[in-house]
Amino acid sequence: MPDLAGRAPHHLSGGEKRMASIAGVLAMHPRLIIYDEPSANLDIRSRRRLIRFLQSSKEAILIASHDLELVLEVCERVILMDEGRITAQGIPRQIMSDVELMEAHGLERPHSLAPHAEPHHK
Repeated sequence: MPDLAGRAPHHLSGGEKRMASIAGVLAMHPRLIIYDEPSANLDIRSRRRLIRFLQSSKEAILIASHDLELVLEVCERVILMDEGRITAQGIPRQIMSDVELMEAHGLERPHSLAPHAEPHHK
């Protein structure tokens, strides 16, 4: 986080504050880091930075998130929970491509997995 060093906290954006707090946790060298909705309220640039950071993370991570696009980009395994119960687990792309499963639990398939309609112009 060298680009944040020397800046007063009140001059940092929400995403920068989040990254600074993650850096503080990493300084403790944890074996596991748990993220709760890590992409919530981030602008696009901060979200992209977070995704790159999580993809390069060497620590074990557990992410609780409704941001299914982030989960697709970052996670190797997913556990789908509904009302405190595990309803499915496996490879994110396989779980999230199952339209019936997703709809049964009030979720929509991520946009990146949806088949794109043919253009209407000829």
